[in-house]
Amino acid sequence: MKNFILLIGLLVGLFMLPESLNAQINIKDKIKNQTNNRANNKVDQGIDKGLDAVESGVKDLFKKKKKSEEGEQPEEQPEGEDQSTRQDDKQSDKSASLQSYSKFDFIPGEKVIFYEDFSQDAIGDFPALWNTNGSGEVVNTNLFPGNWLKYVMNESIWTDKLLVLPDNYTLEFDVIPIEGTEGGMGGWSFRLMKCINQKSWDGGAVPGNAGFHFGVEYFGRAFYRAYNNKLDGEFWDQKGNNDDEKNYQKKDQKYHMSVWVQKTRVRVYQNEIKIFDVPRAFPDPAVKMDRLRFEQDAAMISNIRIAVGAPDTRNKLMTEGKLVTYGIYFDVNKDVVKPESYGTLKDIAAVLNEVPDVKVKIVGHTDTDGADASNLDLSKRRAASVKAELAKSFGVNADRLTTDGMGESQPAAPNDTPVNKALNRRVEFIKQ
Repeated sequence: MKNFILLIGLLVGLFMLPESLNAQINIKDKIKNQTNNRANNKVDQGIDKGLDAVESGVKDLFKKKKKSEEGEQPEEQPEGEDQSTRQDDKQSDKSASLQSYSKFDFIPGEKVIFYEDFSQDAIGDFPALWNTNGSGEVVNTNLFPGNWLKYVMNESIWTDKLLVLPDNYTLEFDVIPIEGTEGGMGGWSFRLMKCINQKSWDGGAVPGNAGFHFGVEYFGRAFYRAYNNKLDGEFWDQKGNNDDEKNYQKKDQKYHMSVWVQKTRVRVYQNEIKIFDVPRAFPDPAVKMDRLRFEQDAAMISNIRIAVGAPDTRNKLMTEGKLVTYGIYFDVNKDVVKPESYGTLKDIAAVLNEVPDVKVKIVGHTDTDGADASNLDLSKRRAASVKAELAKSFGVNADRLTTDGMGESQPAAPNDTPVNKALNRRVEFIKQ
């Protein structure tokens, strides 16, 4: 305030000088000129900073180019299980993501009974093993590898063949919410249901005999509805929302959804976060769900996996001497362990740390998509990545672990369907 008063006083004093003196030194023009000079100096400083940044960027560009020309060539992308577009991922980035799943307690089933990645379908076609009363097509995306089922509609897409599901199973899939029929994110949903019309469409707000409906609204909030139309002659209906805005989904981002069914209980995870835990979603254990359905309004879906059987890690590894797991995940052609593998790795590490004298060989396996030599190399690199994560993230002594890869040479099933190929993509732990 004192400085402001002094400044005002100075300006008043200057303008009150005698006219002759004022004319000689031309105070008004000098103030105007000085103001312009100060503004120009600010602009010049900004331009200089911008030019410095550009110059630095150009220097870095030529440094990188020179470094490459001197012998450090970009890594060649090997062929592998699938020739889909690859993305550059750093091990350190993925390791950090793995740590973010430290509270993720989801463990997928021991054996895959349903798998769909739409790899057998042509781009632009509706997938052969599905049905719809609307429309959809298989697409590629420049952001995420593999084939995706894309739909933008107000109808449904469902598994054509009925599923045979036990009391306990797990369901996983990747989803990308996209722009809907009315612009902006459209929202999407899926439904595990007990259908009535096995060869057709079950309509209505609560279709079929029973079901579990999970959805994401157009503004990103998740909801569920569990219902049974024939529970002792009474209608069972339970609903809920997840109002935590941190869990709201966003358009054009990929989410890994995991659903864990244990008799009447259903747990739903979005990436590493458990967003719903419903103790009595299926109040009548005799009513088994037999159809998976994706519905309104717009999404891209892929990597749908249903697995059964709770992993008996200790018995398989310590007693039988061999553990086969399908719960350690990798992107197509990648050797970096995906963060949703956390629950499986934590379970295996717990057993290994309880018996510190036991040595284990980790062996990677692939399906037959891609060149034999590339798949062999990929399987070895994946096994090495699993060893590294067990040591780094879970404290397992690396000296106890050896690794190898068999590529496609030891299939667990014929490589003729997506399900069988999923059975061949596995990691084995062999007691030494």
